[in-house]
Amino acid sequence: MAKTVGVIGGGQLARMMIPAALELGITIDVLAEAEGMSARLAASGVGDYHDVDTVLAFARTVDVVTFDHEHVPQPVLRALVDEGIPVHPGPDALLYAQDKLLMRARLSELGLPVPDWAAVETPAELDVFLTDHGGRAVVKTARGGYDGKGVRVVERATDADDWFTALAEDGNGGALLVEELVDFRRELAQQVARRPSGDIVAWPVVETVQRDGICAEVVAPAPASAGRVAELSEDIAVRIAEGLGVTGMLAVELFETTDDRVLVNELAMRPHNSGHWSIDGSTTSQFEQHLRAVLDLPLGVTGTLRPWSMMINVLGGPDGATMVDRYAEAMREHPTAKFHSYDKVSRPGRKVGHVTVCGDDLDEVAYQARGAAAFFEG
Repeated sequence: MAKTVGVIGGGQLARMMIPAALELGITIDVLAEAEGMSARLAASGVGDYHDVDTVLAFARTVDVVTFDHEHVPQPVLRALVDEGIPVHPGPDALLYAQDKLLMRARLSELGLPVPDWAAVETPAELDVFLTDHGGRAVVKTARGGYDGKGVRVVERATDADDWFTALAEDGNGGALLVEELVDFRRELAQQVARRPSGDIVAWPVVETVQRDGICAEVVAPAPASAGRVAELSEDIAVRIAEGLGVTGMLAVELFETTDDRVLVNELAMRPHNSGHWSIDGSTTSQFEQHLRAVLDLPLGVTGTLRPWSMMINVLGGPDGATMVDRYAEAMREHPTAKFHSYDKVSRPGRKVGHVTVCGDDLDEVAYQARGAAAFFEG
């Protein structure tokens, strides 16, 4: 019997679920935040995901609800569950992707490796943490924030005065998350998928390169990761998925430190930028797998189709050109590259698409991927 998956959020992650759904004979129905969004091909309407009645009306027309992002408020999520609508991931899991303080506390309870951290409500508390950690630390807002937003390195308590002021003006209390400034060798990401019935599969751990807080490149698998790093990364992600009750895709962003530890940085309970390479480079893409998982279907194998894959994000430039405008040159010069447009209006720093190249030699793969992506810069 055909199933309909309802996706709340009309961004590029919802858009990239559409081809996988078509191949599986699954119907995708998207509740977009506004007209003209990336996933408009599958959007049945536009609505405010903060509004309980709007989301309930949408959810009653589908078989299962999932998400393009983690921002749907807890009261809305719990209203869906109370209505008996399957929600994957559920509110009890999403809580830890929505609030970084709760996430750090829960991961610490589970004995998982995280940076040294504290909840700070005042500049004085932040000053104590700075004194105890060499005079520098990372401060994060507990809620919101992505692609480097809501994160800053501080050297004095006054560096976060505006955030403390905002908390005070909000009137609901609250705290900021402060963490040790991790001395890391590189950043990694580990993806797993988990069915409601409990089965879990994992992809190879990947290396991610961030620029200005935005993921710029992903290499799969992470070079020199075979053995301990790969095993440790997978074990961490599996323990998180089971410990938090995640269903669907889970991406765990990691630090590989200079003293050979692997620490958890952030979590995403949905398809993730670090897994876009899997569309072209894995037997089962993260988008197909997410659909399988939320429908509690058997999960696909996650091996690589070629020894190496590199994904590069394409960021919008100031001239307003789209990816399609420059396809001819890029495709002619780099015929091994695969191009993925998000059909978004271009603006500086905005992710408007990505390029992936797969092959047997990492240097050649990197040359072709970077060369192809360069046609869309500026």
